[in-house]
Amino acid sequence: MYGRAVALGAGTVLNALSTGVGSAFAIDAETTATVELDDSATVTGTIAEDADADTRLIERCVELAIETYGDGEDYGGTVRTESDVPMAAGLKSSSAAANATVLATAAALDAAPDRLEACKLGVQAARDAGVTVTGAFDDASASMLGGVTVTDNDDDELLARDEVEWDVLVWTPAERAYSADADVERCANVAPMAELVADLALDGRYAEAMTVNGLAFSAALGFSADPAVEAMPHVAGVSLSGTGPSVVAVGQDDELDRVQDLWDERGGHTWRTATRTDGGRTL
Repeated sequence: MYGRAVALGAGTVLNALSTGVGSAFAIDAETTATVELDDSATVTGTIAEDADADTRLIERCVELAIETYGDGEDYGGTVRTESDVPMAAGLKSSSAAANATVLATAAALDAAPDRLEACKLGVQAARDAGVTVTGAFDDASASMLGGVTVTDNDDDELLARDEVEWDVLVWTPAERAYSADADVERCANVAPMAELVADLALDGRYAEAMTVNGLAFSAALGFSADPAVEAMPHVAGVSLSGTGPSVVAVGQDDELDRVQDLWDERGGHTWRTATRTDGGRTL
């Protein structure tokens, strides 16, 4: 019983830590999950990029998918993920891994789940594994559905989904930041700005929304706003992604050239990608 699937990384429009409302957009960076099921009743996970990484999330995704799609059978097995999405960089690596794992497990069970419901299984697994503060339904929905989504993470409700066509520039410094370690109390202090960002996003003004979000959450989470300020004259929108440390800028390809020159001087890794509208799928 074998299944493979992919899901996408994403960038942030609105961080959900302040109000529970969040927004994200899918990017062309994939995580692939391979699942093989057997009758062992035990699930073992492996993350290709880091043999010592915490595998509780992907293992829990397999368990929940078996419970949901396995017709009462007590299967176990293995799951392995491989990813283009940097871990702990604010680019939704956990959501992509969870989505891909749920879809791959469903494929191994010959199930064809509704993608939004499958996404919610991954969100529940993230909560069970303790790797998220909000449940990250905003990140997970963008990863699974493609395009840009706006969600109420407190109720796991999809408020809006839209399609955007942006070229994307990502700057990822060497440091890493884990979502579960974010200072929720400081983020709550910028709730009025988060409400403004939500209004902009629900009005379809996603690029403006992400710029306001980036300034507010860079301050709340203790990151420099300098990379965003450098980019603002040249791009449609720019933001700290997730709880950092990556910064993402969106616009047209030629507009991003100047910003890439500036960000390359900062060290770390600067790379180009684009938005995606297709989302997660089985292979």
